[in-house]
Amino acid sequence: MNRRNFIGSASMGVIGLTAFKDIPDFMKGKRMGIVVHSYWSRWNPKLESKKYPGFQNAMELIDHCAQIGAGGVQVGVKEWSLDFAKKVRDQREKLGLYLEGSIGLPNKPEDVSKFEQEVINAKEAGATILRTVASSGRRYEVYHSREEYLAAVKNAIASLQLAEPIAKKHKVKIAVENHKDWHAHELVDMIKKIDSESIGVTLDFGNSIALLEDPMEVVQTLAPYIFSTHVKDMGVSEYADGFLLSEVPMGKGFLDLKKMVAICEASNPSVTFSLEMITRDPLEIPCLKPDYWATFEDTSGKELARALRMVKQNKFKDELPRVTQLSADEKLAIEEENIISCLTYSKDNLELNG
Repeated sequence: MNRRNFIGSASMGVIGLTAFKDIPDFMKGKRMGIVVHSYWSRWNPKLESKKYPGFQNAMELIDHCAQIGAGGVQVGVKEWSLDFAKKVRDQREKLGLYLEGSIGLPNKPEDVSKFEQEVINAKEAGATILRTVASSGRRYEVYHSREEYLAAVKNAIASLQLAEPIAKKHKVKIAVENHKDWHAHELVDMIKKIDSESIGVTLDFGNSIALLEDPMEVVQTLAPYIFSTHVKDMGVSEYADGFLLSEVPMGKGFLDLKKMVAICEASNPSVTFSLEMITRDPLEIPCLKPDYWATFEDTSGKELARALRMVKQNKFKDELPRVTQLSADEKLAIEEENIISCLTYSKDNLELNG
C-alpha cells in the first residue's frame, strides 16, 4: 500500500468511527486532539509540497484535523486579531472540535497588556485553557550553571505572577508544560508558590525522560495539577554520550499510555488529551557529559543508573527513525502517517473515540 492510499484509508477509518461498545462512562464523547507541534514540518510550512500543502494558520489546521477525525487542536494564539478569533470560533463550533491555546508569558509588567489581549482573543475563539512554557528551552542546553538555572526559576515565577490576575479576570487557565526544563517536583513547587486555581500544568508524557525522570512518576506527580496534556509514546536508544530520545507512533514505544491516561482522568475528569507526535531525528540527551549536570544540585548516581538501565531495558527494537535524509514529500508523508497511526491507536487502545 502506498502512502497516499494508507493515509486515505486510515483517515476514513477514523472519520467513519461513530461508536464502540463497553466504553467507560468517563471516556464517552472524548477524542484525541492534536497539538500543532505534531505538524512540525507542515505548520507555517518549512517544506514545499503540492501533495501536502502547508498550514498557514489555525483555520487550515482545524479543517485538516477535523478531516482526519481528531477531537480538537492546541495551537498558538500569538498575534491573532479579534476578528480572526471569531472566525476560528465559528469554524471549530461548526466542526465540533475543542480548542486550546498556546501562549507566551509576560516577562515584565509592560508585557501584560499584550498578554491580556491574546487571552481575550483566545477566549473569544473558545479556548479557556492556554498552554505555556516558563523557560528558555531545554535545561541542559540553555542553562550552564546552577546560578543561571535559579535565575530562570525566579523569572518563571515572576512571569506567572504577572499572568495570574489576567487569567483569573478572564476565567481562563494557564497550563505550564514540563518542557525538558523543570523536574516534576520543581514544577509543582512553582505552581504551589503561585497558589491559584488559574495556574496548573500541561502534562507532557515523555519530555521529562530527558531529565532522567521516570515517566510514570512524572505523571503521578503532576496529575493533581493537570489542565491539559501532550500525549506521546517514546523510543530510546543508547549513544556514546548518553541516550537518544524520540517521539514514536503510539504502541511502538515503551510508555504505559493506558495507565497514564487513567491517572490523568482520575485527577481531572474534564481533561482533554492532545497528541504531540513530532516526526524528527532523535534528540541527544548527553547525560554522560559534564556540562549536562551544570544546573543540577540533587540528582544522584542512583538516578543516572536508573535512567540508563531504563534505556537499556527499553531500547527501541530497530534504529530510531530519522527523517533528515528524506525528500520533502517523504518527510511530510511520514509525518501524516504517524499522526493518523496515533489517532487509530488512541481509539483502538485508549478508548478515545468519541
